[in-house]
Amino acid sequence: MDSAKNIKIIIGLIYILIILIFLWFFFKYFSINDFTSYEIIKSNRDALNDIKEKNVLLSSIVFFIFTILWVLLLGFGSPIFLVGGFIFGKWLGTLLVLTGLTFGATFLYIFANYLLKDLIIEKFSSRFEFLIYKFKEKEFIYFIIYRAIGGIPFFLQNILPTLFNISVKKYFFGSLIGLAPQLFIGVSLGSGINKLIDQNEKIPSPAQMILSPDIYIPILSLIALFIITFYIRKKFYKDN
Repeated sequence: MDSAKNIKIIIGLIYILIILIFLWFFFKYFSINDFTSYEIIKSNRDALNDIKEKNVLLSSIVFFIFTILWVLLLGFGSPIFLVGGFIFGKWLGTLLVLTGLTFGATFLYIFANYLLKDLIIEKFSSRFEFLIYKFKEKEFIYFIIYRAIGGIPFFLQNILPTLFNISVKKYFFGSLIGLAPQLFIGVSLGSGINKLIDQNEKIPSPAQMILSPDIYIPILSLIALFIITFYIRKKFYKDN
């Protein structure tokens, strides 16, 4: 028992160390100006497009692996879906982001099941006891709904199913199906931003951005999705 506990402690420390190294690397090579300066965004966009066009397969593989690591180490999906759409467009971007996030979340779930299960049960079992009973009835269907409606921080949403003893197979495919609608809309928005930048040498005015169908359609879709999931969420998370 002590040996198993020591192994978990060592793995946990290694995991934290890897996260710190990842964050150090990220903030060393990226600054806030990379995300707020229109000129830098446009020049980086042109550079990324050149890299992608030279070797779509290699750049797709690199982004796919980066997405897995992003979720596994940091636990959240944004702004990956915007970046995916920005670089790869609506369809390929959705494929890469959806599969990358699903694999990353699944690996995080496996990791949490081994290392954090006792802690998660201790902290959240009483709070989500009603969901445990729901999942026993129609596990896969409820998990798809759970993934689709959100309402819980993505990191916690990834590891909370340790309470429900979801199989890895159901977790993977449930995530793939449940996350698809929201990610497609988010990636479409990223693709629309890319297209808008391509059409404008200078930063577009708010009116140009709002009136662009590549921008307002995804935004309206996100609003509609939020409203729908809000009402479903109220019923789904109702303790009865």
